[in-house]
Amino acid sequence: MKTTSIPLKNKKFMSKKCELTGKIPLAGNNVSHANNKTRRRFLPNLKKVTFTSELLKRNIKLNVSNSAVRTVDKKGGFDLFIQNTKSKNLSLRVKKIKKSIAAKAN
Repeated sequence: MKTTSIPLKNKKFMSKKCELTGKIPLAGNNVSHANNKTRRRFLPNLKKVTFTSELLKRNIKLNVSNSAVRTVDKKGGFDLFIQNTKSKNLSLRVKKIKKSIAAKAN
C-alpha cells in the first residue's frame, strides 16, 4: 500500500505553547483507584488574547496562558512586561515585537 503525504507549506497549526512564558504540555499519568496508570498530557490553559501596545499604537493578538495574562496585568501592561522579560521565553513573533518596542522606547 502506497501512502501519499500532504504538503504542509500553507498549513498553519496552532501550537500548544504560550507565546509569552513558553509554557508547554507536560506528560504524566492518570492513576485509577486500582492504581492502574495510563499516560496523559497536562495542557497549559491557553487563550487567544488581544493586547494593546501604547508605544506601537496597535493591538497584538497572541496565544497565551491564563497565568501570562495575569502576569501582564501585574507588571503594569503589555509594553512594560515585554521590556522586562527575557527573550529566551518569548516566541519568534513576540521577539520581533520586543525589538520594535525597544526601538520606540529609546
